[in-house]
Amino acid sequence: MRRRTVPSLVTVCTLLAGPSACRQDAATGGFDSATGGDSATATGGTAGSAGGSAGATAGGGTAGSGGDSGPLFDVGNGADIPIPCGPDGEDCKGACLFPVHQPCDAGTDDPFAAMGLNCPLEPQVDTDALGSPAAHGVIDTFGPTDTFTPREGSRMAVIGSGRISDLFKENPDSDNVVNPLWCNFILPDGLNPGDGLPAPLVPQDVGPQTCADDPALVGTGDCSNTIQGQFDQGMKAYDYADLRIAFDVPQGVKGFSFDFAYLTVEYPKYYQTGYNDMFVGWLESESWTGNISFDEQGNPISLNAGFLEFLDDTKTLPEFDGTCMKGHAGTNWLTTSHPLTEGESVELVFAIFDLQDARLDSYVLLDNFHWECEKNVGPGTKPAG
Repeated sequence: MRRRTVPSLVTVCTLLAGPSACRQDAATGGFDSATGGDSATATGGTAGSAGGSAGATAGGGTAGSGGDSGPLFDVGNGADIPIPCGPDGEDCKGACLFPVHQPCDAGTDDPFAAMGLNCPLEPQVDTDALGSPAAHGVIDTFGPTDTFTPREGSRMAVIGSGRISDLFKENPDSDNVVNPLWCNFILPDGLNPGDGLPAPLVPQDVGPQTCADDPALVGTGDCSNTIQGQFDQGMKAYDYADLRIAFDVPQGVKGFSFDFAYLTVEYPKYYQTGYNDMFVGWLESESWTGNISFDEQGNPISLNAGFLEFLDDTKTLPEFDGTCMKGHAGTNWLTTSHPLTEGESVELVFAIFDLQDARLDSYVLLDNFHWECEKNVGPGTKPAG
């Protein structure tokens, strides 16, 4: 697993309103204190601006100045003390050592930037992907309504068990739902793992309990016990595709979340059968090894999950007009969140695959990856807010 050390960001924050007080000044590239009271300007490191693709261009200078003892702050009645946040382990009281997120995906073809990752002055993660290049993409929108528009920035990532280009081709009204014209493609260069899944994914349960019940089970299988039941119905995986990131949890980060929507042409013919394409959000950490995206009944995100909202039996749903999902099904946007422990090494894999056969494709839209610093994060998946 490839790693990248999170770069040091020299900022000085006045935590007058909690960790959210550290905000980047868009005009100067420095940081200001967003307290709701007297404003304060702090010295920062060099500021970056993003443009085009996922890269960053360093620019600007430092904002504010101070005397020999460091920067000066207007702290009102003096009850609050400016707290330095820097690369040498200074006490930041849980504050993130990076500014409020600014999207960096305008014009990008990088799926990770499209999700909101690796933007300037934010934690940098190692990235990788498995599967056919045709099964990975970046899009501006899906469908003619505003339902499936980006949740962050202007673009979003998409992976599938078929060609991404098929998504924007409408299956005709006369189409046979068992063998549709589009989104029904065996990828010639697809990754077909068979009765297993690429590491670190393991489709086997850890046993009668989950790792939340018994932490000693971490590393022995899928901590959530949500994959094996449906995986065993299909027996073999085909046309596997994933996006994966690896990182050491930055100082102050308490958890993360990401948004996704699942789309499948296996509905309606194979609803509640073993032909059951699956999306897995796999977290590999020191406290959890397993799926983190599943419904309240413990079903993984698939044709048989409880989150399916758009069921286009009549081929009349406006959300799917002009797409290969006409006559088929999908979820609305969902959010998966999970806690992290500062300093632990983490790998996160977003994976999708066909089960039992390589036809009748499924897709997942991915966007709005978010580092959580200000509050504790509970695990789970729910409709996006």
